[in-house]
Amino acid sequence: MAITLKHIVIWKLKEHAEGADKATNAHKLKALLDSCAAIVPGILKFDAVIAQDGLEATYDVILNAEFDSREALDAYQHHPTHVGIKPFVGAVREARQCFDYES
Repeated sequence: MAITLKHIVIWKLKEHAEGADKATNAHKLKALLDSCAAIVPGILKFDAVIAQDGLEATYDVILNAEFDSREALDAYQHHPTHVGIKPFVGAVREARQCFDYES
């Protein structure tokens, strides 16, 4: 039976950062995450979503991704495109939570 590695990350964004408001930065973060959706082999699912009005959310942006192996997740984590978005993420985030698990 194949193992799938789930990678879930959520971010709470600052009200203002990098000269923009939270909503603008949430859209930019989503676009940057979307640019990583197919950067390495082994990505099975990659959904970056902004919290939606009228639905409960305590954080602002979520990444729900699945990889076919730990090696694929490691390749993603170290890929230059992914590494390149980290300075922006670090500048706009107030908090970050991550949960990885195999299923």
